[in-house]
Amino acid sequence: MTTSTSLFDVLMYLFDHCFADDVEITASQSTLKRELLMVGFGERQIDRAFDWLAVIASQNLIFEPADSHAQTGQVASHRTFNEQETDKLNTESRGFILHLEQTGILDAGSRELIIDRIMALEIEEISLQQLKWVVLMVLLNQPGREESVCWMESLVMDEMEATRH
Repeated sequence: MTTSTSLFDVLMYLFDHCFADDVEITASQSTLKRELLMVGFGERQIDRAFDWLAVIASQNLIFEPADSHAQTGQVASHRTFNEQETDKLNTESRGFILHLEQTGILDAGSRELIIDRIMALEIEEISLQQLKWVVLMVLLNQPGREESVCWMESLVMDEMEATRH
């Protein structure tokens, strides 16, 4: 690893080595931190990654599927992106978030958590692929989202396979 690794690089490493394949994390944060330092990540980036994940873990969102609005007569929420968000999320990425909400993969609470976590990344403009990983990381940490997680996992993994060939 180089010293120019980003917070996103640390998160991806953790996802690949600790969260993939439903491996239960039994190592303490200090053990994980030592492993990440040995791999070559900087202490600041590791601490920021743990803080980034802690925000997700601290959220207890109650999933409200999109079709529940039709049953209750409620109108789904409308989201306007501010200037900083439009700078970081291009039109394609904003459209993807809207699509996920309209199809019931996300509700308003999870959408806001995803946008918050994207804004916390040290990336000037997030790619659609990076956005998909953030969505997957957030959904993995939300109870009752098994179906959404499976859908996002297949989407992300299928795209990874396509780029390898």
